[in-house]
Parts: sequence; C-alpha cells; structure tokens
Amino acid sequence: HRYETLQQHNHALRAELAASTASVRRVVEEVDRRRTYLLDTIARRSITPVYQPIVDLQDGHVVGYEALARFPGPPHRTAAAWFDDAAELGVAVELERAAIDVALGGLPKLPSQAFLSVNASPASVVAGEVLDAVRGVPGERIVVELTEHTRVDDHAQVRRAVDELRSHGVRVAIDDVGAGYAGLQWILRLRPDIIKLDLELPRGIDSDPIRRALAAALVVFGSESGSRIIAEGIETGAELATLAGVGVRWGQGHHLGRPGPLA
Repeated sequence: HRYETLQQHNHALRAELAASTASVRRVVEEVDRRRTYLLDTIARRSITPVYQPIVDLQDGHVVGYEALARFPGPPHRTAAAWFDDAAELGVAVELERAAIDVALGGLPKLPSQAFLSVNASPASVVAGEVLDAVRGVPGERIVVELTEHTRVDDHAQVRRAVDELRSHGVRVAIDDVGAGYAGLQWILRLRPDIIKLDLELPRGIDSDPIRRALAAALVVFGSESGSRIIAEGIETGAELATLAGVGVRWGQGHHLGRPGPLA
C-alpha cells in the first residue's frame, strides 16, 4: 500500500513538474516574442505617432501638440504596456528615442507658431538621446515632457542634462503634477517652463471646491515661478470653463481634441 501511495505521489509530482515546465516555457516564449517585436520596432521605427492639440482656454486657438505613440499589432497592446516591457527588457531609452524620432517627423506639418511636445524619461535625457534627436530641428518649437515613473538617484545629473536641452532653446515640462510628492520635487529642482496638471485634477473640478482650490494655487505658483500651466484630461465644457475661470491658460483633453494623425 505504501509503495502504491509513493508511486501515485511521484506520478503527481512528475505531472506537476511537466505542467510547470510547460508554463515556464510559454512565459519564456512570450518574453522572446515581445523582445523581438520591440527590437524590430526600434530598428524599423515602426511606431505610429498621433498628435493631440494643446489649446489656449481663453481664445480657443491651438498653441501646440503633444505627440503620443501608437504601436501597430499584432499583438495589440497599449503604448504604456510596450514601454513597461521595454523598461523590463532594458531597451526603454532606445524605444523612447524611436518614438521621439517619428514624432519629430510631423513637425514640418504643424502650424509654424505651434510647438511640439514629446515625452521622455530622465534616463533618456541623461543619456543624451533627446538632445541628439532635437539637434536638427528648431529647439524653440520643442517641449520635452519629463515623466518620472522610475527612481532617479542623481537629480543633479538630470539638471545638467536639462540645462543642455535649454541651451538648444528647448522648453521643459513636468508631467503629472498634483499626483504626488515626486512631481513637486521635480518642480523645485528643475524649475520647469511648463507644469502639466495630473489627469485626475480636472476630473469633476466644476463640482469639487478642493480641486478648484488646488488648481488655483498651482496657477498662482506658476505665475510666481514663471511656469505655464497646462491642464490635461479636460472632458467636458464645465471642466473647461472652471479651469479657465481659475486662471489655467492652456489645456488638452477629449473635449478639445482627441489624439490623431496629422491630416
């Protein structure tokens, strides 16, 4: 009886090991597929840029466009998912550079008075990839939006790289301000030209006095520090009117214009 029990136990262990091995193999194969896709995308620059207008809330004219990346499938996944994968696989800087390169290709098609805003991590800025990408275009027409989704240990190094961008005429924006302490740290250290309010702040701001108070306070801060304020995520006319009423000058969101290809 004990021998039979031991055999059954061993059989169950072998089956479990086989299933586990197959599961690990599938994970490894999926990681390899995603790595191959990303490396091919980087090499071929096969990213589709879309552009979302940034609008003056006082008179309605377009002051600039934010470039966003879209990835043709299959597999069909969000841009955020691909950038997360790139970070895990160690090719985030290369993927950001590819996205910036394709975005800059649309600059000649934009109105001459409009700026183009591109997204970059501190790692890409420090590596010099962003500066190299914008060398061949008028710097005064470029805004680099810094996003801090990973830990930054050397803020002084980031500041030096940002100063190099500014020497080329490029303006610097801090993204997602209002989402937490990190955004405030970036403001204090980098003295941005543009402050972009976190997407959550405009949501329902027309019926929330606390959100209105925070937006108004950031407008005052921007005025004192010389930073422009951009509100992202404006979805309704009421949100737009409220933000304009507290002094936010620029904004973007689906109510003002969805991201799309340049006609």
